[in-house]
Amino acid sequence: MKAILYTSPGDPSVLRVGDAPTPMPRPGEIRLRIRATALNRADCSQRRGHYPPPPGASEILGLECAGEVETVGEGVARWRVGDRAMALLAGGGYAEYAVVPEGHAMPIPDGLSFEEAAAIPEAFLTASQALFALGGLQPDGVALVHAGASGVGTAAVQLARWQGARVFATASAGKHALVEALGATRAIDYRTEDFAAVVQAETDGHGADVIVDPIGASYAIRNLSSIAVDGRWIVLATMGGAVVDGLDLRRMMARRATLTASTLRNRSDAYKTTLVRRFAAECLPSFVQPGGHGEVPRLLRPVIDAVVGWDEVADAHRRMEANQTAGKIVMRVG
Repeated sequence: MKAILYTSPGDPSVLRVGDAPTPMPRPGEIRLRIRATALNRADCSQRRGHYPPPPGASEILGLECAGEVETVGEGVARWRVGDRAMALLAGGGYAEYAVVPEGHAMPIPDGLSFEEAAAIPEAFLTASQALFALGGLQPDGVALVHAGASGVGTAAVQLARWQGARVFATASAGKHALVEALGATRAIDYRTEDFAAVVQAETDGHGADVIVDPIGASYAIRNLSSIAVDGRWIVLATMGGAVVDGLDLRRMMARRATLTASTLRNRSDAYKTTLVRRFAAECLPSFVQPGGHGEVPRLLRPVIDAVVGWDEVADAHRRMEANQTAGKIVMRVG
């Protein structure tokens, strides 16, 4: 099969289209003919040599995909050849074919294209895990979402609003209209505003019950000033550094705050299956609902910055690393 490969870690110029063995499904797995995949910052980290795949996972980049079921392994009961599916992957999305445990795939809702579907699994499952499984966000709660215009950020803003919570999101000024259109109560310019002061003022001193944080160290002190009593602070990445100076644990104790660091890629198959099943049952119906006069109103939607061909993958990586995106970059495969 064809796949995006690289021989040694480096900048985006190392990426190339080449040949790789077509993976074979084991019992309980399906093989997808991939039509589209989506880029994630984890792909850039892996390309630079900093984020290796879990043991046994494909070395090929790509953490999500959409396509058709091409082969089913022994014991697979939920899927049939030809079914349209989108999947969470531990690796292998930048290729014509990928294998995945049957429980890590979800049906593509009617009305969604492969490109739209490819932008859902990693972003929405990561956001869902952070807000609900780890954060316990309630309908009357307050969420603070950092990098609100990123793939995970746009998903988290929508899911928090879908839950009925108030949502505050940090983003550059040019992306505020998008973030607020997705349901944010207030977009906060991280360059010119103190997000902690805004959240405290807008919530009459209550603060954020759940903080979704891919930034890390550079936001840590202000996150502590933002968090509500019994609040949960979920760290997903360290784009702003990993080492925090001056973090006073007594302030965390005073707020009874919970700090949780989480990744999704190296979770167990059973954990991912449970997460996927719950999301598919609770959230997936909200992506497309029948409407009158032939319309299909969407309560949740993937936010796509651009759709590119895989001959454009190097430029797409550069664009993502330069923080020039709003939503997901989707790549057609083949």
